[in-house]
Amino acid sequence: MSLKTICTVMGARPQFIKAAPVSRALGTSFREILVHTGQHYDYGMSDVFFQEMEMRPPDFNLGAGGGTHGEQTGRMLVEIEKILDSVKPDYVLVYGDTNSTLAGALAAAKAQIPLAHVEAGLRSYNRAMPEEINRVLTDHVSSLLFCPTDAAVENLSKEGITKGVHRVGDVMYDALLYNLASARKRSTILDSLGLEKGSYALATVHRAANTDDPARMTAILNALGLLPTRVIFPAHPRTRKMIREAGLSVSSNVVMVEPVGHFDVLILQENANCILTDSGGMQKEAYLLGVRCITLREETEWVETVEADWNKLTGVDGNAIRSAFDGWHPAGERPALYGDGQAAEKIFQILSGNVL
Repeated sequence: MSLKTICTVMGARPQFIKAAPVSRALGTSFREILVHTGQHYDYGMSDVFFQEMEMRPPDFNLGAGGGTHGEQTGRMLVEIEKILDSVKPDYVLVYGDTNSTLAGALAAAKAQIPLAHVEAGLRSYNRAMPEEINRVLTDHVSSLLFCPTDAAVENLSKEGITKGVHRVGDVMYDALLYNLASARKRSTILDSLGLEKGSYALATVHRAANTDDPARMTAILNALGLLPTRVIFPAHPRTRKMIREAGLSVSSNVVMVEPVGHFDVLILQENANCILTDSGGMQKEAYLLGVRCITLREETEWVETVEADWNKLTGVDGNAIRSAFDGWHPAGERPALYGDGQAAEKIFQILSGNVL
């Protein structure tokens, strides 16, 4: 009996981090074809990254990064359709909410191949965000919807999606548990930057709503500059380009560094006194690590971190950011919101035909 084939479509660094535990769980029970769209074509996607994740290199690299959202998604769709026609997989597997997610979803739907969506059901309810459009459309053409939280299941139910929905927990939790031990052994980032635990804040900014808006980026930099602590700021290439082209100034307490590897990111997060970010994944990781998070957005798809009072939504308002940093120190319990660290195994069981 031949193995079932799964075509996994990804293109952004967080997607590979999420996919690594699922690929390990699939093991030799499936034939997995890895497709890298090239959405992140320079940023942290070197061979070293795949080695850290213990993943083999992708079978296909489409090099489809750059351009507008429509151009990028269109190029991906054309190339993914060719691969699906050649490989003829039993499932297409996508992660999250990027243009790569949507392109993989549309290609699978057009080819009438069952689609499995990891991180299904997330909603920020802000349709101005490209990610929100991507995740909604992907969910509505998926056959299997792997939800990280009860809230995600409820969101799908509100939209009439109940068939094929499974609450499996969050694969990011699986990845965190697996990678943190290695990160503690191998990362030297604290020594190289002269940092001690709790002596700095960590900031990341990458969403287009912030990086492509000079006024919002100016507000963020001004707010970081007013914080009474050293701020380590690994700057995404798009963010660095915006700062340079707009002629924005960076305060002396803000230390801009090049993007760092995943192990270094984990150690920087674990030892920070606060994380300031517009990243969805980092909001979750902060919660799981027990580090307070200030989210530089007006809404989040990870609402349960806010409800548990470990995450504050401030947008880019400098007063709100400073107020949260100075006056808010969560002390409550952190409920097990994201499962038991076995999401990948549950996904494997469901894909294998074992109903959970």
